Amino acid sequence: MTDLHPSFQIAIDGPVAAGKGTVSRLVADKLGFLYVDTGAMYRVAALIGQREKIDLDNAQSLAPLIKKAKISMRNPNSSEQDGRLTTVFLNDEDVSWKIRIEEVSQGASKVAVHPSIREILVTKQQAIASTQNVVMEGRDITYRVLPNADLKIFLTANDVVRAKRRHFELLTKGMNLEFEEVYQDLQDRDNRDKNRATDPLKITDDAWVIDTSDLSIKQVVKLVIDKVKIMMKDKTF
Repeated sequence: MTDLHPSFQIAIDGPVAAGKGTVSRLVADKLGFLYVDTGAMYRVAALIGQREKIDLDNAQSLAPLIKKAKISMRNPNSSEQDGRLTTVFLNDEDVSWKIRIEEVSQGASKVAVHPSIREILVTKQQAIASTQNVVMEGRDITYRVLPNADLKIFLTANDVVRAKRRHFELLTKGMNLEFEEVYQDLQDRDNRDKNRATDPLKITDDAWVIDTSDLSIKQVVKLVIDKVKIMMKDKTF
């Protein structure tokens, strides 16, 4: 734990469909912290490129637009209880669901490989976490975005379990994809995340690794909350 920042920071890392989003949001709700989905920011970046009809491989053209854009998020209010984990704004437009379609999801993985774009978004993420208590999740949070976080967690699960979760999520959104297709997409995304030159997916030495394969969401949340309560007793703000 560190006292280098005035807020209490929880950094949650891990691969796609490991439970990061749901666990992070529930933990944030119970603690009264802001939930920050950094992956949503990459989705917004992809949405910007797609709307402007910019090739997502063209970081030089895309980066200035992302730097200029105001990307913000907050916990959903009483009128936004529609299943979203967070409310995401691009400038003043609510894009919470617009960034969740599969086309944008695929685009986010492409955008995330560009060092210049990652640097822009990391700066935005660090600014959010510098002045308030946060639960921040993504795939480089524990070592790149919040290297001095009070608590670092790496959530994982076996490939089949993660693919089943992702498949179910897509089915509930009306996307009738075959399991094999979803499984292969997950493998491809894992490969990109682990092998990208900048900020690859990895486990830090000081991260608490939680395998969620055989745990319920409720069980994982309780593990985290119990640990945070103990840590906050010793935290000097």
